[in-house]
Amino acid sequence: MIGALMLDIAGTELTQEDIELLHAPQVGGMILFSRNIESPQQVRALTDHMRRIRPDILIAVDQEGGRVQRLKQGFSLLPAMGRLGELYLTEPEKAVDLAEQCGWLMATEVLAVGIDFSFAPVLDLNDVSDVIGDRGFAKNIDDIVPLASAFIKGMKRAGMANTGKHFPGHGSVKADSHIAAPVDSRSYEEIYHKDMQTFIQLMPQLDALMPAHVIYDQIDPNPAGFSPYWIQNILRQQLNFDGVLFSDDLTMQAACVAGGADARIQAALKAGCDMGLVCNDRLAACTALEGIRDLPLPDQARLERMRGKIPEIRVGQTLDLGAEWQKVRDTIENFKKSLN
Repeated sequence: MIGALMLDIAGTELTQEDIELLHAPQVGGMILFSRNIESPQQVRALTDHMRRIRPDILIAVDQEGGRVQRLKQGFSLLPAMGRLGELYLTEPEKAVDLAEQCGWLMATEVLAVGIDFSFAPVLDLNDVSDVIGDRGFAKNIDDIVPLASAFIKGMKRAGMANTGKHFPGHGSVKADSHIAAPVDSRSYEEIYHKDMQTFIQLMPQLDALMPAHVIYDQIDPNPAGFSPYWIQNILRQQLNFDGVLFSDDLTMQAACVAGGADARIQAALKAGCDMGLVCNDRLAACTALEGIRDLPLPDQARLERMRGKIPEIRVGQTLDLGAEWQKVRDTIENFKKSLN
């Protein structure tokens, strides 16, 4: 059974405390960070160990491309998705093809080391936000949708579910929700017609969404990830979204408006999130776990859709995943060289 808490570990292998936490019924996921990565071989050994202890665990990573990719040593480094948006302005067909290849290459490598999914793609506008910037594909909806759709297509072809982030849009507010509590004071109509359209147009392809830690104060006083209005009224009822909803990291500064870690995860789950992330703070993770120990487990069928098609292969210190992988890798490398 899959629990409602996703947490992390400190090192490159499991400690006894990590193992004990993996046994807790409400632990449903593990997310890996750069500190957990030494080589493909080591990562696969780590994820295999996690599954020997907890076969139903979901394992995730942030592997978007550009400045947000945790798997580096021995892995392909993707360009920032904003570079594809720039190419789209002059060579749209080439940009869409590269987007699909980036999605496939990322997913193929992530799955090879035993990780179910990457929290990708970013569907925010590449607008005024410092924390989003070129993590977003482009500055307008008409360019984002075909590129993100192709990236998702590549992920699915490799056997990976996707997560669109950060609903209803983080690109139009400047503050970074990791270190501040961003407030977006625009009307619902403006957000709907601008930022939300990428999510709405791509919704038939989306397996999961991650709400933004942003307060849209003309609509609701809570950050979107703690808001029954955004999650239950808008997403579930009006937009009929039936995919998984992951909270963004509940240790981020913008999440502190809800109180302690136990109150934050309770608020996220009560609002309608399926799983809450508590990262980079073991004490907070344990507090959150205690806070939801007696709550019912989340929707199992929905969360099962996030399970990746992980190949039964042995990986070495560097990856070698066959001829198609090498060809796509070379294509992406050549594109990156052309940017310099």
